[in-house]
Amino acid sequence: MRKLALKLDRLSQALHTIALWGAVLAVVFMLGAACWQVVARYALAQPPAWTEEIARFSMVWAGLLGASCAFRLGSDPSLFPEMRNRTGLVGRVLSLLRFLGVLGFVAPILWYSFFGPNMNPARGYVARLAGRQAETIDLPMTVFGIAIPLAFSIIFLHLIARLAIDLTADPDGETK
Repeated sequence: MRKLALKLDRLSQALHTIALWGAVLAVVFMLGAACWQVVARYALAQPPAWTEEIARFSMVWAGLLGASCAFRLGSDPSLFPEMRNRTGLVGRVLSLLRFLGVLGFVAPILWYSFFGPNMNPARGYVARLAGRQAETIDLPMTVFGIAIPLAFSIIFLHLIARLAIDLTADPDGETK
């Protein structure tokens, strides 16, 4: 069981690294779009409409991917951060409670990303975005909106990996 937990943790770490680079690139892209908007508006007197939309969508991607990274690192807001340091049976119970609490937040987001009323996939968030076009860019809104289910899927994997590591630790709290 411990080997599976360690493999999940390595997968979680790999996705964390990819998400971190994605967040950094999104911030760079957002900054580039905002800078071009300023230059085009004040130096050229011809601001393009698409820069604001690109900056906004880049900010969403950066924020959501960054949130998944914060969750992996334990830097997300927490009411009782010292709970993460508990070991033994109490630590395992607290880890399970934390898992259930986060799952209660993540599960509906992932569910409604893919399913609408009456479990209709055509009315889920992603499917509804597929039929919409961005206002100033010739791209479907799915390109931008998929950031939500993607980031929460990564958070869900981080959550499972953390639970597996916590539950397979030595009873004394030592990791093997």
